[in-house]
Amino acid sequence: MASLKTVRNIGISAHIDSGKTTLTERMLFYSGRIHKIGEVKGDGDGATMDFMDLERERGITITSAATQVEWDGHTLNVIDTPGHVDFTVEVERSLRVLDGAVLVLCAVGGVQSQSLTVDRQMKRYHVPRIAFVNKMDRTGADFDSVVAQMKEKLGVTPVPLQMPMGSGADFEGMIDLIEQQAYSFEGAQGETVQRVEIPEQYLEAAATARAAMLETLSLFSDELMMALLEEQEFPTEQIYKLIREATLGHELVPVLCGTAFRNKGVQPLLDAVCRYLPSPLDREVHAIDVDATEKARQEADSQTVDAVRTPLSTSASDPLVSMAFKTVVEQFGQLTYFRVYQGELKKGESYTNVRTGRKVRFGRLVRMHADDRVDIDVAGPGDIIAVVGVDCASGDTFCSDGANYALESIYVPEPVIRLSIEPLARDGADRLGKALERFRREDPTFQVSSDQETGETVIAGMGQLHLEVYIERIRREYRCEVVVGEPKVAYRERPTREVEFNFRHKKQTGGSGQYAHVVGRMYPLDEEAEAPFEFVNSVTQGRIPKEYIPSVEAGMRRALEKGPLCECEIVGVGVELQDGSYHEVDSSEMAFNICGFNCMRENLQKAGMALLEPIMQLEVETPDDYQGSVTGHLASKRGVVTGTTTRHGATIINAEVPLASMFDYANELRSMTQGKASFSMEFARYKQVPRNIQEEVVERRRREKDERLVAAS
Repeated sequence: MASLKTVRNIGISAHIDSGKTTLTERMLFYSGRIHKIGEVKGDGDGATMDFMDLERERGITITSAATQVEWDGHTLNVIDTPGHVDFTVEVERSLRVLDGAVLVLCAVGGVQSQSLTVDRQMKRYHVPRIAFVNKMDRTGADFDSVVAQMKEKLGVTPVPLQMPMGSGADFEGMIDLIEQQAYSFEGAQGETVQRVEIPEQYLEAAATARAAMLETLSLFSDELMMALLEEQEFPTEQIYKLIREATLGHELVPVLCGTAFRNKGVQPLLDAVCRYLPSPLDREVHAIDVDATEKARQEADSQTVDAVRTPLSTSASDPLVSMAFKTVVEQFGQLTYFRVYQGELKKGESYTNVRTGRKVRFGRLVRMHADDRVDIDVAGPGDIIAVVGVDCASGDTFCSDGANYALESIYVPEPVIRLSIEPLARDGADRLGKALERFRREDPTFQVSSDQETGETVIAGMGQLHLEVYIERIRREYRCEVVVGEPKVAYRERPTREVEFNFRHKKQTGGSGQYAHVVGRMYPLDEEAEAPFEFVNSVTQGRIPKEYIPSVEAGMRRALEKGPLCECEIVGVGVELQDGSYHEVDSSEMAFNICGFNCMRENLQKAGMALLEPIMQLEVETPDDYQGSVTGHLASKRGVVTGTTTRHGATIINAEVPLASMFDYANELRSMTQGKASFSMEFARYKQVPRNIQEEVVERRRREKDERLVAAS
């Protein structure tokens, strides 16, 4: 148990270009894990954690990478995650299994669009975090402004534990407000940390900042409040303990600062990770007890009974409960990343996949350091390791005998962009098929489907960059040149008015026929409704036998795959089944399934279908001179500006814009601002398309379909 107390499972998350990978590289260097610092955008070997060629060429993180370091008697399992929203599932599945996180913020950019997304993900999985304000050496760095933005935009209580000494080119280091000492970083790469007296010019500001810190902390401690009122000193160890407890309780976020690139502030951050972030012992993890849930459902004779949850222990002697949170398909089999919650995972043992019920033998366990691996024989509670050669999916739970628990799976956002793909040469079809199957298994947000009418293969993802990276990987890793169609928006359809139905399916052929009859109403759900389809069974007196009701629902769900407007997915549909009839001989589950399908298809035509389009949250950073041009250009794209802020000669424009208007925005913005502006974009929500645009989209899709059918014939 003592050793588990010193384990920290942390993720490094942030907006694009905030310095996550640079920070992780310094963590590896100062902890002795590597002996030479690599740079993200350098001419050398590149950063350790960006091990893919594409990552090093583009200077971005595409896949999350795990490693383990030792610091001050603590074992840190660190996962470096991507900043681009297109690869958000990497952040999502990492945070699902981590105990704590470091939220990196740019001292100039502050809280940006992807910072908000990462913060939401941390809150979704109840992950306590420390904030690190990076790039304090950049011109325009403003620590106080970033802290204020955290409070305003993230809705958290930030508590600065440090104060910067200068900013921009004048940044010298930072002052520890708890110990009331200044940090100085000596040596060629800042490897020697000196604690010195606070320089005289900062004494007054440091005293004011410390008083503000203690005042905020006193909100969480009556003892500290009394000490402040009585003007007594409060023990330093008690302050550390108070900050830790409030951080673990999600009541505050400790804020530190520095510049990873200039090697200042990383060691104090590592100290803070060990001091304030939770060990596996501090996190309470619950799993669904599959056996107890099934028993409760049988007793209540209902499938809607809430799942029975049970807390997991952190004991190595209890039955194993572990989660596969990431899969990578390699040349010699699948590499699966695991987090062990309870019990021990041993090499050579067999464990049950709770989803499939099959037993799987774990032949080789490895500890990862980016793409390097070290063989191990056993992994205990709190460990993050990988297993070679296990066939499973992301989110699967594995248990040993004596446990039948299921851990809640990972939230997977819906893809918003689609395009068709086919091999350039006929002999490339097999290689393309293998590549698509591999990427589909690795990435839940990358979807592959086939258009049954035209035979086209369609890939879907979170954005243009997401699909571009996979297309490039197909070319490089599988030596398969491909032809890619125009990007298409993933529209959706929804009904706008209620329709009553009375539908009969009757088919008589030789032998027994088919008979099913359903009566009820179909209605639009609220736009905020979480589920795309709601089915309510109000049939009484056995007018339709109970065993046929699920078939009606299944048939109706099947009809939602393609809508009547332009064959897009249908959402926001509610159905109440009120009445019906059946035939003793001719009725069957298949008959009621077909009846539900045809009933839905027929009545959707009468339900006033509307087209929904994905709306993107856009953040543009541009020099003040181009503000008018950028906002005017966004208005021409049906964009709505939701806010602008000006900081140090740059304007940050926040807007909501339809994805359909944004396909060539990078080039347009570059030419409009002489390459001086940058932007980031993420999915916000679906919104109804204006009627005139809807007509254009439907007509265009109809023409495209006709052309494809002609080409196919």
